[in-house]
Formats: sequence, structure tokens, C-alpha cells
Amino acid sequence: MTKFLKPGKVVIVTAGRYAGHKAVIVQNSDTATKERPYGRAVIAGIKKYPKKVVRGMSKQTITRRSQVGVFMRVVNHKHFLPTRYNVDMSKELRGKINVSDASRRSRSKKLVKRVFQARYNAGSSAWFFQRLRF
Repeated sequence: MTKFLKPGKVVIVTAGRYAGHKAVIVQNSDTATKERPYGRAVIAGIKKYPKKVVRGMSKQTITRRSQVGVFMRVVNHKHFLPTRYNVDMSKELRGKINVSDASRRSRSKKLVKRVFQARYNAGSSAWFFQRLRF
């Protein structure tokens, strides 16, 4: 069986608070541990999508509406749906994400927000930063 849940794979969260939101796999673990007896992945996703911007808006309005809100979760493999898309954000995030305690999780979340915001401002991966309509 091939392993297709690799870092950089775009997934859609299907359960919980962020159901229906897009996310990227940052780390994947197929082995079970005592505290987490299931296959899981650390995902970083978009909590608040950027809003529509038009030419007549002021600079402050454009920057405010272009903000990307992010979340990070350790999620069971059964609770997300992998897509065929890949986003190579994992290169910037590889080895720098740690969700073991609150302070490290906060630092990791700030790093993810900075990377996502830079990607959105650059205009790459436009599909990833649009709301999923269903």
C-alpha cells in the first residue's frame, strides 16, 4: 500500500470545529502510541478566509480584509479527506512545528500564519485560500 498522506497534501477537515475548512498536512504519523492509539497528522489550516477586495477600497481596508486566520490540530486520519492537490508549504515548516505544549504551539501557530500570509500576498495557491463552497 502506498503512503499518500505526505507533508504538503491539501486536506479538507470533515469533523469537529473546523469541518469544511482546508488544511495542509505538516507532519504525519501512522504508528499508534499509548496516549494516541490511532494514525494521526498535524495539520495547519485556514480558520478565517480572506474576504473579497476591490480596487476602490483604501489600503487599510485591503490589508484588514486580506488577513488569513490559521489553526493547528493533531487530527485522526478518519477526520479529514485528502484531496489530489499538494502545496509545498512544508519546506518552510518542516521540523519547526511543535504542538507538545502551549508556548511551542503558540510559536508554531505564529510561524504558520506568517507563511500562509506570505503565500496569500504572493498570489500563489489561489485555490487554497478560497472558501470551499458546498
